[in-house]
Amino acid sequence: MSTNIVPDILSGITVAFIALPLALGFGVASGLGAIAGMYGAIAGGLLGGLFGGSNVGVSGPTGPKTVQLALILQEHQLPDGTPDITFAFGCVLLSGLIMIALAFMKVGRFIYYTPYSVISGFMCAIGAILLIQQFRPFIGLPILPDIREAFVNIPSDVLNFQGEALLVSLVTLTVILLWPRFVKNVWLPSPLIALLAGTLLAQVFHFTVPYIPEVPTGLPSFHIPTLDMVGAMFVPAAALAGLAVYDSLLTCIVLDQKTSERHNSDQEIFGQGVANTAAGLMGGLTTATATIRSLTVIACNGKTILSTMTHGIILLSLVLGLAPLATAIPLASLAAILFKVGWDILDWRFFPVLRRVSRTDKICFWSTFLVTMTVDLLVAVGIGLSIAFFRFVKEMSELGEPQIVSLQDPKDPYPGSHMLEAGLRSRIGVVQPEGPLFFGVADKVFRMSEFFGPYEVVILSLKRVPIMDISGAFALDDLVEYALNRKTKVLITEMIEPIQQQMENLGILKKIGQQACFDNFNEALQQAINLLHERDHPSYLPENSEPKSTGLQ
Repeated sequence: MSTNIVPDILSGITVAFIALPLALGFGVASGLGAIAGMYGAIAGGLLGGLFGGSNVGVSGPTGPKTVQLALILQEHQLPDGTPDITFAFGCVLLSGLIMIALAFMKVGRFIYYTPYSVISGFMCAIGAILLIQQFRPFIGLPILPDIREAFVNIPSDVLNFQGEALLVSLVTLTVILLWPRFVKNVWLPSPLIALLAGTLLAQVFHFTVPYIPEVPTGLPSFHIPTLDMVGAMFVPAAALAGLAVYDSLLTCIVLDQKTSERHNSDQEIFGQGVANTAAGLMGGLTTATATIRSLTVIACNGKTILSTMTHGIILLSLVLGLAPLATAIPLASLAAILFKVGWDILDWRFFPVLRRVSRTDKICFWSTFLVTMTVDLLVAVGIGLSIAFFRFVKEMSELGEPQIVSLQDPKDPYPGSHMLEAGLRSRIGVVQPEGPLFFGVADKVFRMSEFFGPYEVVILSLKRVPIMDISGAFALDDLVEYALNRKTKVLITEMIEPIQQQMENLGILKKIGQQACFDNFNEALQQAINLLHERDHPSYLPENSEPKSTGLQ
């Protein structure tokens, strides 16, 4: 049974007022109206929290998903030129069903393949975006949604600050910083106390500062698409689902770093699927696990899904009639809270060692950071993963160089080779790949054929090959084909079962014959000796007859 009930409820209240202006803004930006943003946040808070896989993950509309939905609205309009709202909400609904299917397919585990340098770049970019965007509300100016414009305008904004708003934000930020130092009641979150302090200051002295805008109220209108629309909706819905999955799971990875817990990826995808299905039905924006709101829960000592559920209940109560309470809160107080959250998001664990990490990790970090800041989260992660992927391939390909071993070498690693006659040693070569045989080393394996010149029999030893992909298999196939064309006999030894099965399926073993495959090296070596003796003594082969299946061709 949870012992964190009070902090969870209070953190949920705080996050609700953080989420409120974001939901309103995203609703307007999408073209579906502020109420759509509210119902998206409500669906995410209640259902995403209840069915999700992270204890502190808060779901709701996010910037990337709002932009994506706005593009769908622009591309699908009614004959009179107005947006096809039913189509848009149908895409949200269908995206939720797709996510539920993906959860049952257990695709969530792939998120753990994201390198830390990419995660850190994403974290730092989100923190920097938050600091830059909230600077204007912090000093009493309207927020600029474009991050580049907001950054460029900072010098001029400093000269145009509003004194009353700056006082409210500074008081709020001071309370956030000092409250934990002087008050030991950790269940009472400093951001909530700071929000109350900033609101009281503005209300008591009747400051003329920007406040939370009017919150729309009313019950949702249900939108159910017809079956004939599903075909047209599938592609945009799949795009919404894909972004929601990666956006949510990447946020959960960040939350894991902050809480030392581990989320359930497939459960999180399922929760987002349920939330988006409900949002589509009730006319709400598409949702995902939101980084800023989730980290605010952590900042307020929230630890269970009660936080996000409380956040959803508060938003629902505002829509159903308590909206006037929210309009008393100054935006400067919210900006101060988000300013502190943005500072805490920055990866202070990675910064001190950034200079000392590898060049590839630096490139991954800065690429993810800069592209997230200037372009798009999904593009940034794609670039970061691509860089990390090519680095991984390069390092794996360098683990073990494929080599061809001459049995004339007195230090060769094959104990049975000392029994060879001196005249046979120069005629038998051993090709020995090491490590995973995959596309990164396929060309190196085939280039071993350049050293086949003096050898009449080549033994392909696969004992140090644990796995092999199709590129590696075809590289071996090309090697065998080259050897057979130049009348060099190929023997294969020490294959593990999965590799043997793969080579059988691709027809490679059929080319050389099952009788050319051996369980250990000494058996293959003995067969090589027999083959060379057959060649040296033609009496072993009847004149004008076909060569034996095990003989040299």
